[in-house]
Amino acid sequence: MEGIALKQYLNQNKRAYGTAILTASPLWPPMVKKTGVDFVFIDSEHIALDRSQLSWMCRTYSALGIPPLVRIPSPDPYQACQVLDGGAVGLIAPYIESPEQVRDLVGAVKFRPLKGRRLDSFLQGDSDLEPALLKYLESKNQKHILLINIESQPALDQLEAILSVPGLDGVLIGPHDLSCSLGIPEQYDHPEFQSAIKTIIQTARSKGLIAGNHFCEDVNLHTKWAKFSENLIIRSNDLYLFSRALKQELNTMKHDLGDSLTTDDTHEDLVI
Repeated sequence: MEGIALKQYLNQNKRAYGTAILTASPLWPPMVKKTGVDFVFIDSEHIALDRSQLSWMCRTYSALGIPPLVRIPSPDPYQACQVLDGGAVGLIAPYIESPEQVRDLVGAVKFRPLKGRRLDSFLQGDSDLEPALLKYLESKNQKHILLINIESQPALDQLEAILSVPGLDGVLIGPHDLSCSLGIPEQYDHPEFQSAIKTIIQTARSKGLIAGNHFCEDVNLHTKWAKFSENLIIRSNDLYLFSRALKQELNTMKHDLGDSLTTDDTHEDLVI
């Protein structure tokens, strides 16, 4: 699936399924393709990747027909441009708590290479662009997807304004950080958390935006949230799934052979 195809697919209210990729091994992309994912989520916020590694990953997955969505370390328009130059199809920006942050990212993702005072004036509504220039910019950037993380109480407080910024494509919920901001860390079944998740998803979908979340833990809970009308499903990550699957298989053998089982069920370093 090409980037523009993924965008069109999501805009038709269809669900797209992906996972987070933490591993930069050249053996990994063909294996990931066999899982049937529609896209991959590459997290440069939490994973140590240099620009060349990240670009290699983006272009390799794209060559295999798997659009890469990349989360940048901060809501920085300059970082957004670097990631897009490296081959990302979509951008995910963390730490969003105001419509002004979204507006600046729209400029970087949807109107590049326009920049500086000319771009700022246009985004603020103080000036117009020539029709030929506007048509060029829209064509050049039509495949790009802009998603933002909603993961804090201040973002919830400004949700309506944030999701009303023209040019935004969708929202990705950060369950762990959101639960902490709400003062109920990792209490994902808490009524307040469930209400927040539902509000974010339904507000986004009512505006015709993509809505989803990235979750590593209980798959049944993840499915429950998807039924709130999510259409972007980011299930777990490669290392978390590997760790759990290998432990399960080894414990099966240990049980059958009468050896002690591994009981440590912590995967904190792998939950992003």
